[in-house]
Amino acid sequence: MRRLQRAARRLGRTASETAALLLEEALRQRDFAFIEFRDSPVGRQAYLQGTRLAAWQIADLARQCDGSAAKVAAQLDLPVVQVAAALRYAAAYPEGIEAAIADNACAAADLERLIPNLETVDADAASA
Repeated sequence: MRRLQRAARRLGRTASETAALLLEEALRQRDFAFIEFRDSPVGRQAYLQGTRLAAWQIADLARQCDGSAAKVAAQLDLPVVQVAAALRYAAAYPEGIEAAIADNACAAADLERLIPNLETVDADAASA
């Protein structure tokens, strides 16, 4: 119980909310190969095991690669099966994935406002 309470304090939630969150994450990990949950600066997120990539990042890159798991895998030098697993997770939980992608887009706009001389460069993943 102490460990749960400590985790709840770190997450800014009640023990009951934290237990429910951790149970949901455990069930998702059980249902989706290669997915694990980690703390991040913006809260708990689904990541692709063995990488530093969140599931939303892979889903976002897949959009730039015409939805092709093979193209994303080649771009990231990862096995196609792992990328496909992240895309299956993203398809099952689109609301969380879409929110993370939108938050990331807002962060880029915020940086441009905060740093007037900032130059941003967009890379076309499909042609890389």
